[in-house]
Amino acid sequence: MSNSPMLDYLWIILLLPLLGSAINGLLGAKWPNKVVNTVALGATGLSFVCALEAVREFFANGQAFVHREYFDWIVIPDLVHGGSLFRAGFDLQMDQLTVVMLMVVTGVGFLIHIYSTGYMAHENGYYRFFSYLNLFMFFMLILILAANYVLLFVGWEGVGLASYLLIGFYFLRNSAADAGKKAFIVNRIGDFGFMLGMFLLFRTFKSLDFQTLFANVSQRNWPHEPWGYFGTFTVACLLLFMGACGKSAQLPLYVWLPDAMEGPTPVSALIHAATMVTAGVYVVARSNILFLHSTTAMTVVAIVGCATAFFAATIGLVQTDIKKVLAYSTVSQLGYMFLGCGVGAFSAGIFHLMTHAFFKALLFLSAGSVIHAMGGEQDMMKMGGLRTKIKWTFATMLTATIAIAGIPPFAGFFSKDAILLGAYINPNGGHVLYGLGLFTALMTSFYMFRLVFLTFFGKERYDEHHVHVHESPWSMLGPLVILALLSIVGGWLAAPQLFGGVDYFRAFLNPVVGQLEIPEVIDGVAEHSMEWLLVGVAVFSALLGLVVAYWMYLKQPGKPASLAKSAGPIYTTLLHKYYVDELYAAVIVAPLMWISRNVLWKVVDVEIVDGAVNGLAHGASAVGDASRHTQSGNTRSYAVWVVVGAILVIAVVFWVHLQPPVVGMVR
Repeated sequence: MSNSPMLDYLWIILLLPLLGSAINGLLGAKWPNKVVNTVALGATGLSFVCALEAVREFFANGQAFVHREYFDWIVIPDLVHGGSLFRAGFDLQMDQLTVVMLMVVTGVGFLIHIYSTGYMAHENGYYRFFSYLNLFMFFMLILILAANYVLLFVGWEGVGLASYLLIGFYFLRNSAADAGKKAFIVNRIGDFGFMLGMFLLFRTFKSLDFQTLFANVSQRNWPHEPWGYFGTFTVACLLLFMGACGKSAQLPLYVWLPDAMEGPTPVSALIHAATMVTAGVYVVARSNILFLHSTTAMTVVAIVGCATAFFAATIGLVQTDIKKVLAYSTVSQLGYMFLGCGVGAFSAGIFHLMTHAFFKALLFLSAGSVIHAMGGEQDMMKMGGLRTKIKWTFATMLTATIAIAGIPPFAGFFSKDAILLGAYINPNGGHVLYGLGLFTALMTSFYMFRLVFLTFFGKERYDEHHVHVHESPWSMLGPLVILALLSIVGGWLAAPQLFGGVDYFRAFLNPVVGQLEIPEVIDGVAEHSMEWLLVGVAVFSALLGLVVAYWMYLKQPGKPASLAKSAGPIYTTLLHKYYVDELYAAVIVAPLMWISRNVLWKVVDVEIVDGAVNGLAHGASAVGDASRHTQSGNTRSYAVWVVVGAILVIAVVFWVHLQPPVVGMVR
């Protein structure tokens, strides 16, 4: 028997959430909440335990790469030469990158499940919610454990389906139903590019298995494609990145993510922190060997990531809905991750993915606790003074805010600093990317502390007679405390590097991405003092954002209104999110609706399709109507018709036999 049973049966980690989803989905409607909880938490909790055991065995085996083939899924045989032209099996793998993603998805996902038992306790469709939540976990685990692009794409599409179900959970509300459809449709646009990228990779390398494909690229020394050269690697990577832009909400396909706030708050935490939106970053990091063969693809990833981070941060400056602020913060932080990958610092991008999972899940769940305390209110302008009434929620949200702002020694400082360092020393416009990234960090600190000051400080801006502020139950607070601890210590793996030591996180990922990272990112800083200078500048920008937010919202509370008035069109533009949704509606949605209504419906459907069907029906009816008059019931009439028919038959027979033979006809 193998000494690594869980590594041999990785499919168990996937199966448990799927079983939980199926059981609650089929039987949960008749069960009390406690039984639904037992199934849902049991499934995800056992999956987390199995993942821990798999990781333990992975380390016990010296971190050796694991690849398991369970059964053939799609096989196209080669009938000429034997073997197969194409194979996509249900194959799972585990390496260092998988370990990080597995711990984030199962660990944070399990905490969100626990939190949900308290947050959703009085909601209708309780069993349905947990069935969808388990289903989400199942598809995300397929995505990160898959050993080939085809199986990965199953998980990729599956999280899209699960997000549609969860975002539109309150489907009787039009805004929620529309948000679910928007997420589904926008992601299909990106997924179309992803599929084309897979087709191109198969056409070139004859395989979509990670090991086979990446080994082909490494061993055959495929030429590097310089800037502006659109070869196979560039086109394939840009198509894969198109899919990543959809899943991870990057420009221009980010518009679905803010609307995803229509779902319950735990859904926002799961989508934004631990699962769906990180899928695009994971795919880019997993495909790092492909991206490193194209300067164009790497540069596009870096530019789009940096632009998205900056763009979303500016919108977050003026939002008043507490969840919308966090939504645009997520879009911005995902931009940071792509910036890290685009400048070649893949390990830094994945490091920020991990730390972001901790503090962003904490931010959303803390926001949910605030909303729970306020009886469903989400407008920060109707809050204030809550720090003394919901002390645990305040402490945990403050912890997450310090972490995302990048203030040491909290987790966000280390991961964000690694990305900014990678951008600064990148030879392809790195200083510009660094400058925009640094200014984005300043804005991030400002709008996050603005959220804290508006929500927890100042005067109470709600009616105490109608709002009974109360702390959340420990089923909700427990996960907050755990995530707060992770938000504090989650970045310490990189701390020794500041003192001339080893970045343990990067060293851990080294077998997957470290050896392939752009050399300048690792060895580009000539002097340790320069690194300390960059760290100091980053910390100063974070503290500056804190000070400005403190001055504007606590010391001079009337200042924001006067600045908004003086800013005029700029403030209005930011408040309306650059009118991007309106632009899409006018340029894309409205023309499609017009074509659908006036061409596809009124012409194609009504005139052509319905016209043809109805025309045949009317023709058959007319023939039948004419024919029925021959059935008179008169014997003499029938006799006449018989005689006429006989004469016609005789005439035809004689006419055929009396025709002269055709000359030259072969008999």
